[in-house]
Amino acid sequence: MRPLEGLVVLEFCQFLAGPSAGLKLADLGARVIKIERPVKGEACRQLSIKDLFVDDSSLLFHTINRNKESFAADLKNPDDLVLIKKLIEKADIMTHNFRPGVMEKIGLDFENALAINPQIIYGTITGYGNEGPWAKKPGQDLLLQSLSGLSWLSGRKSQGPVPFGLAVADLMCGNHFVQGILAALLKRAKTKKGVLVEVSLLESILDVQFEAITSFLNDGGQQPERGDIKGSAHAFLSAPYGVYPTQDGYLSLAMGDLIFIGKTLGLDLNAFADKHLWFEKRDEIRTILSERIQTQTSDYWIEILQKEGIWCGKVFNYEELDNQPFVTELQLKQTVKNSEGETLVTTRSPIQLDGEILLSEKAAPKVGQDNLVIHKEFIQQ
Repeated sequence: MRPLEGLVVLEFCQFLAGPSAGLKLADLGARVIKIERPVKGEACRQLSIKDLFVDDSSLLFHTINRNKESFAADLKNPDDLVLIKKLIEKADIMTHNFRPGVMEKIGLDFENALAINPQIIYGTITGYGNEGPWAKKPGQDLLLQSLSGLSWLSGRKSQGPVPFGLAVADLMCGNHFVQGILAALLKRAKTKKGVLVEVSLLESILDVQFEAITSFLNDGGQQPERGDIKGSAHAFLSAPYGVYPTQDGYLSLAMGDLIFIGKTLGLDLNAFADKHLWFEKRDEIRTILSERIQTQTSDYWIEILQKEGIWCGKVFNYEELDNQPFVTELQLKQTVKNSEGETLVTTRSPIQLDGEILLSEKAAPKVGQDNLVIHKEFIQQ
């Protein structure tokens, strides 16, 4: 039995942050019912990755919404709103990421939800909080990466701001949302009262950067200083930290004693014996290391470096990653199946409980696929 089995979640969320939280709750055993507009469904169904679709919905939608049910309802229709309120009566958790004021307008805000169900856990995700001049501005991942300072931590100095290749603000906000909901479940168990859980993309992406921002606040306002050679990595870490080309690929070098690493590579780096130079002269040091490392293969250097306990590794692309034995050994992939028998390969939950890997064979639902079952179970009683 999974820990959240028996809990019912009504998910009014769209796109990535909220639905990714719903996915994690579903993997932990909750029954997640996605409330969608009729016919078209949630907007993410048409937001594609590389124009890839499965049964008329985007592959992106499928990656975030597996293991859920779909109940189609028009929140502007009074009759449908009656049905939704009956679902709220019997739900444990409801989540939404509408802009401030939207749920208040239709009578589904926290206070009204409490009146329907005094023990409801009510979770909201906003872009920038519920109040202030930013409250109703669009909260989109790239915009949050840009205004939060995060885009100044990747890439090289000469490139200017560089956004991540993932929707990191959305994904981390989804993780924080799950943490808040799990904490609310514990609080409700003690108080027997409903709980309001609020997170914002802004607060979440700032929390992701707590190391960098704390450094800025306590170091005289010094900005992150990225290296400016190929493969330079962490804006706050010294050489040798970074990625280096080899004869047949790339090698990553993590933190360690620079002089010892240089000796192991056959280099005399005693000119940089003063540890303060490891940061100040990191581009120069990385250039020296790069010229040496690219003379041999990745495997050649890994054997030498790992023998000395130096943290290093190959840099895989997705094809190389997929061919690693640990992908099979750890069951890192799973196959899900939709109502028509079509299959899709995806990742699984990273959590194991009592030795059990949390797999799920259920693909994302079609719009309104579960209306009849949900209506009979929750509404007709």
